[in-house]
Amino acid sequence: MSRAARRACEDGGVRKRALLATVVLTTLALAACGSGGAARTIAAGPGAVKGLRLARIASFSEPTYVTGAPGDGARVFVLQRSGQVMLLLNGRKQSRPFLNIAGSVNAQGGEQGLLGIAFPADYAKSGLFYVDYTIPGNDIKIVRFRRSAGNPNVADPGSARAVLAIDHHAFSNHNGGQLAFGREGELYIGVGDGGSENDPNDNGQNTGTLLAKILRIAPSPNGGYTIPSSNPFVGRAGKRPEIWSYGLRNPWRFSFDRATGDMIIGDVGQDSWEELDFVGAGTGAGANFGWSIWEGNHRFRSGQAPHAIAPVLTASHSSGYCAIIGGYVVRDKSLPGMYGRYVFGDYCRPKIESVKLARGRATGLRETGLEVPAMSSFGQDASGHIYVTSLKGPVYRLLQR
Repeated sequence: MSRAARRACEDGGVRKRALLATVVLTTLALAACGSGGAARTIAAGPGAVKGLRLARIASFSEPTYVTGAPGDGARVFVLQRSGQVMLLLNGRKQSRPFLNIAGSVNAQGGEQGLLGIAFPADYAKSGLFYVDYTIPGNDIKIVRFRRSAGNPNVADPGSARAVLAIDHHAFSNHNGGQLAFGREGELYIGVGDGGSENDPNDNGQNTGTLLAKILRIAPSPNGGYTIPSSNPFVGRAGKRPEIWSYGLRNPWRFSFDRATGDMIIGDVGQDSWEELDFVGAGTGAGANFGWSIWEGNHRFRSGQAPHAIAPVLTASHSSGYCAIIGGYVVRDKSLPGMYGRYVFGDYCRPKIESVKLARGRATGLRETGLEVPAMSSFGQDASGHIYVTSLKGPVYRLLQR
């Protein structure tokens, strides 16, 4: 659909592309505004992939994220909400944290704590990595650390250098927290709308604040950052040049497809709808995802969200959803039944689901037959293996017999 056609749909108060989720998720309804207006009902795909299972790897204290470092197939890093980066070495949990910054982390609120970590492509050589956490007073910090020169299983706590501080003082919730490096080497940062409910300060559509955004920066080696010249708001008065895209309520988890570079964002909704947003590789600069004028495909309040991009998939709270947990496109060849499918879940609804995503559409939604209560995140290691964390403690890896 053209941008002009999409804007015409919005001005008419209708965004018809939607996934109508029932309790058992039996149908997928997709429609494109401007193509006759009739919804196509597509039966959900076949049931669980044969032999698909979850292997419990280890248990931690409120794990919030799990990931690997580029080029390192031996190590997997698990974040604990209270401020520790724990290490799995060749699949075995290490007693000593890779990094412990609990003294700096504010984990008092239910959505606060150590929330994200990312390793750049040159980590094996540089030893640099970045973490995202909340501090006393509710603000958000992005900090650079360096791996210990003498021991690759621990970081140097004295190497901390502040990269970015985000004013989030008003409320404790909606912090976002995801960090990820794009193919071009820039750091992308997910930031929530500042908290409370109903976006009280209208941050979603305000490009003069870093809240409710995906940011894109170039971290400097000794701390701080520069702005990539191709960011959409560079040189525009009153607009923050760090912004890559906006109109997001709480982009708790987003990821890049390691095969294509496409970005998929799991944006946590308000009272009624959860959503997945899809941005094709090489696009997305200045993308507006609609919050808080839109919640999912439904108008939330009056006002304008210029050129708002409709989600590719929405799920209703009436079907048991409450906080979507964005995942990854599976590129693990040991999972042939899942290859190329995007896996995701929800904090309140323990079922892991998968779907095929492309620009403007989602097809073949189905349940995997696997469940993780209190799901907090998905993760991917250097080899493309997929993991799932639960705030109850366990970390699982997705396997297929």
